[in-house]
Amino acid sequence: MSKVRVLVGTRKGAFILTSDGKRENWKVSGPHFAGWELYHVKGSPADPNRLYASQSSGWFGQIIQRSNDGGETWEPVGNKFVYEGVPGTHQWYDGTQHPWEFKRVWHLEPSLTDPDMIFAGVEDAAMFKSTDGGKNWHELPGLRGHGSGPRWQPGAGGMCLHTILLDPVNPGRMFIAISAAGAFRSGDGGETWQPINKGLKSESIPDPNAEVGHCVHRIAQHRSRPDTLFMQKHWDVMRSDDAGDNWREVSGNLPTDFGFVIDVNSNEPETIYVVPIKSDQEHFPLEGKLRVYRSRTGGNEWEALTNGLPQSNCYVNVLRDAMAVDSLDKCGVYFGTTGGQVYVSPDAGEHWSPIVHDLPAVLSVEVQTLK
Repeated sequence: MSKVRVLVGTRKGAFILTSDGKRENWKVSGPHFAGWELYHVKGSPADPNRLYASQSSGWFGQIIQRSNDGGETWEPVGNKFVYEGVPGTHQWYDGTQHPWEFKRVWHLEPSLTDPDMIFAGVEDAAMFKSTDGGKNWHELPGLRGHGSGPRWQPGAGGMCLHTILLDPVNPGRMFIAISAAGAFRSGDGGETWQPINKGLKSESIPDPNAEVGHCVHRIAQHRSRPDTLFMQKHWDVMRSDDAGDNWREVSGNLPTDFGFVIDVNSNEPETIYVVPIKSDQEHFPLEGKLRVYRSRTGGNEWEALTNGLPQSNCYVNVLRDAMAVDSLDKCGVYFGTTGGQVYVSPDAGEHWSPIVHDLPAVLSVEVQTLK
């Protein structure tokens, strides 16, 4: 029987949750790196036992950790991030120019085919690549060197490159998202980049055709349909069917279209999941009811999924990297909250139960389907 391994990054360490394909009984391992912020933990699709973790601290800085045995043991690997782009500045909240800084790694994305190749999205927004399992990191300078770079601005969480999608069908094509700059696409492995924000609308940007400046929270893609992208923006749920060249809103009957996470059912490319939050000022569920919303039609028509989720006095948030979907049939859907809960639905959202209740605030959730 297949197994699943859920990788959870929190404010105070990483946790590894394992179960068989029934996803009823769980083993909890952790905390790994107790007391450290673990912004992201991700496994290699090419070698499931190769895990990478982004460990950071305001006191001790940024460390990349690597495991070769599924998280049983870890070792720090090369943590020298070499900027190859020219020094410069970007725009700050008040319109002044701010020097580019290296603060932390928000997202790690291993290659689909090579366990030693991995990409890193960092704050301030830049993209790095390692081809030796994380020992050495070099910037892909074409992104930060894009002509729009000086106009990028930080979102409330910082100016972070938080999403990296590697196209499973078109080698060399990848998509990234930056808060608050927007979405970008590369067709040559990250050497050059093109903004893909046409159709996005943001209240803070008076120009409806602005090339950059949009606060994208997350983008998602189904491996069988790489030209179809789904986006949760600061406001609005969006969809593109031409690899980001054009976007249209699919918020439909959602009670609010503000949120952070979005993901796609692994078996049904038109089934997507979001977790609406009340507003950009009040980061908690409407009416204190924790509800995942599902659309089976690729957007516009949404249904609330509540079975097993708290429906009163619940005021947690679900952050942008804190939802994942496994590849079993029926697929399991997982998400973590700032209240320290990690929930699982083993039947694509019909029923939910907590795997754990009392972790530190959850920053990221990833899942591996193991044979």
